[in-house]
Amino acid sequence: MVLPSVEAALREAQAERERPSLIVAQTTIGYGSPNKANTGGVHGAPLGTDEVALTRETLGWPYEPFIVPQEALDHMRLALERGADAQADWERRLAEYRAAYPAEAAQLEADLNGELPDGWADALADLFANEEKPLATREAGGRVMNAIAERLHTLVGGSADLAPSNNTMLRDFVNADGEKVTPHNMHFGVREHAMGSIAGGIALHGGVIPYTGTFLIFSDYMRPPMRLAALMGQRVIYVFTHDSIGLGEDGPTHQAVEQLIGLRSVPNMVVLRPAEATETAVAWRAAIERKTGPTVLVFTRQGLPVLDRSVYPTADGVLRGAYVLWESSANPEIILIGTGSEVQIALDAGKALAGKDIAARVVSMPSWELFDAQPKEYRDAVLPPAVRARVSVEAGRTIGWERYVGLEGVSIGVDTFGASAPYQRIYQEYGLTAERVAEAAESLVRGGA
Repeated sequence: MVLPSVEAALREAQAERERPSLIVAQTTIGYGSPNKANTGGVHGAPLGTDEVALTRETLGWPYEPFIVPQEALDHMRLALERGADAQADWERRLAEYRAAYPAEAAQLEADLNGELPDGWADALADLFANEEKPLATREAGGRVMNAIAERLHTLVGGSADLAPSNNTMLRDFVNADGEKVTPHNMHFGVREHAMGSIAGGIALHGGVIPYTGTFLIFSDYMRPPMRLAALMGQRVIYVFTHDSIGLGEDGPTHQAVEQLIGLRSVPNMVVLRPAEATETAVAWRAAIERKTGPTVLVFTRQGLPVLDRSVYPTADGVLRGAYVLWESSANPEIILIGTGSEVQIALDAGKALAGKDIAARVVSMPSWELFDAQPKEYRDAVLPPAVRARVSVEAGRTIGWERYVGLEGVSIGVDTFGASAPYQRIYQEYGLTAERVAEAAESLVRGGA
């Protein structure tokens, strides 16, 4: 019989403790249908009244639609009794654990409820206070993760065989090999789809905050589980590094171009592309604190100047999606908007414009989704509707930027595939420069004068 052989195969697989098991089941789609079994006709369409009647006859099923035989009903309802017994046993053991280990039990319940410990983010405030050299946001992200993990033991994850490149290894914890304790670092292997699915399953179980890591270009392999995490409102953090043509010589096969707009288009997905190290710290804070859906963190390969926050506003503006980073006047003539590595380009362009007596405002916009969720008063304060001369700059597709720069604005980006060369050369060739941004901005201002 079929059922005993299926059970025997499952039992054998469960007994195997060293190797994965593959169970191959030879099945017939539409089994029992005399005219449509084993055809595409049963894949995406109903059998139809006549074929349903014939299928009942073939299977020896005399019951009318929606009738459940009493014997089957009684058998299935035994699960209610087993479930009640299992639940009672679990609650009894939890009560015993709580009595014997009250502190650990309280921690377990807090973890399962997704609560964060007091002061978990305290170490982030001054993490980059003395940083003088340019720092890639992927490297900054690795430092932030390890600082967080010192106080937040529920942060668990890994990468698709790219941990040294993604900087996603938690240094103070052993690797997850099935035997050792504290399995915070997981080696998913070169399989992004499976990695995303595993992270989603961990989130559904609860008790930990899962993260994954790979290059941004490989997010395409992970789209199905990411979409499901967004649909189900699961708390998963996706770390993507090597985020643009800025990765350089690896060339167009590895240079992400259309991935950012693709991820931004997923409902209930928050995407953050921080401009430098201090924004990276706040971006991680936003990701950890978000409980209603997945968060994407997008980091650079190339080094970026770390902004002196005694000169520029606090990076906490990241939590609102966009903020005014710098302006030469409270009454700007032009607004320059950048994300990630292009914020520095916008900043240099803004200062160049100020030297030409053009009042410029520079806005860092790491997250469209967080900014769009802000009250209208805040959005209008950052992007005053009266200032219609606007330029955006981002090393990705320009699709979607018209909602922020308007029909009269200019979007500078990458609307073709990348190329293999040092990233400085690629940026120059593709026009992602402060000179081009300033030129476009001056043209808007002078042309509208």
